[in-house]
Amino acid sequence: MHRRDFLAISASAALAGLARSAELPKDVRITRAVGFDLPSRRSKVAGRNARLDVHGDRANDRMLRLYTNTGLQGIGNCRAEKDAALKLIGKDPFEFYRRDDRQMVGPLGAGTMPLWDLAGKLLRKPVYELLGGGGPEKVPVYDGSIYFADLLPQYESRWEDRFREEIDMALKIGHRAVKVKIGRGHKWMKRQEGDDRDVAVVKLIRKHAGKVLLIGVDGNNGYDLAGTKRFLERAGEADLAFVEELFPEKVDECLALKEFMKERGWKTLLADGETQRTLDVFKPFIAARAIDVFQGDMNHFGFEGILTEAAWAKEKNLLVAPHNWGSLIGYYMQLHVGRAITNFYRAEHDPLEASALVAEGYDRKVGETTVPSAPGFGLSIDEKALATEGKMRFDVR
Repeated sequence: MHRRDFLAISASAALAGLARSAELPKDVRITRAVGFDLPSRRSKVAGRNARLDVHGDRANDRMLRLYTNTGLQGIGNCRAEKDAALKLIGKDPFEFYRRDDRQMVGPLGAGTMPLWDLAGKLLRKPVYELLGGGGPEKVPVYDGSIYFADLLPQYESRWEDRFREEIDMALKIGHRAVKVKIGRGHKWMKRQEGDDRDVAVVKLIRKHAGKVLLIGVDGNNGYDLAGTKRFLERAGEADLAFVEELFPEKVDECLALKEFMKERGWKTLLADGETQRTLDVFKPFIAARAIDVFQGDMNHFGFEGILTEAAWAKEKNLLVAPHNWGSLIGYYMQLHVGRAITNFYRAEHDPLEASALVAEGYDRKVGETTVPSAPGFGLSIDEKALATEGKMRFDVR
């Protein structure tokens, strides 16, 4: 490259940088940070899975609200404690914004949602646009709440009817895809008896819903590879869209399972990764294409981690579907990721509601959810309900 060409490019880049900087609001300061708990309630009692006992009907999101001298506020899921929030006071929120990298950095760790919400409101843009905006207008979703209802005492004598009811509940709230928990023989029933029940439940759901419903299964590592193959041989006619976490993931065993399914002509995807705590663990699985859908936890990794995972996966034409359970806010986080990237599979919906949270424009119909173009996340707080139901954790100024 000639020196004058280099200088011209450098000058253009510098001017572009100045222009981008000039677009950001000036003299904005964070003046207050309030941490609080946002309780929510599930539309039903979620039973056991392969490893854990009854999950119940309650959940809680740890939230952070950021106040500014402009009057605008940012809210979002954030597990950071008081000392971390205190480091935001007096700061320009855009000090933490890395526009070109689509990242927020700073003391909140993975809990950057309040900063993203605030940035979106200040820039008058939805968060998904700040994150990339390359995804579809409607985000595919699934109901992840089909647990072991048959092992709840109130349904043991009529478990077949209860699963039909739960599928009807999912269809009524706009779902056309569900994830069904399996793995009863790992802990709660004798192995063969539990495996038989797993197959019976999946076949029951398919027969009840017909082809209108996409079905995936989640074993919570309650099987091994051989057991997984036996299950799939028996349940294969149910036309499973994906299988998730059937055994602790190892590259060679994941590849073996994928080959097993390919040999039978199934288009079933292999999903896994929700229990991993670091992103680097995914690298060998991505390199080998050993997993089709990567499921790093939405709240654990935050937007920055999930977008990094998605970028790595995209290089190998692989998908992401962030894990989300026990978090109402995590659902909305996923939806903005789904609007932001092109290799998003489906958002996991835990059917929770909180009277203190107002979410307008998130309309779920026929298996897809719209995402509002309101600034930030388009979420707001019902102050009266929060005063009654919420719990203050800290308030720093």
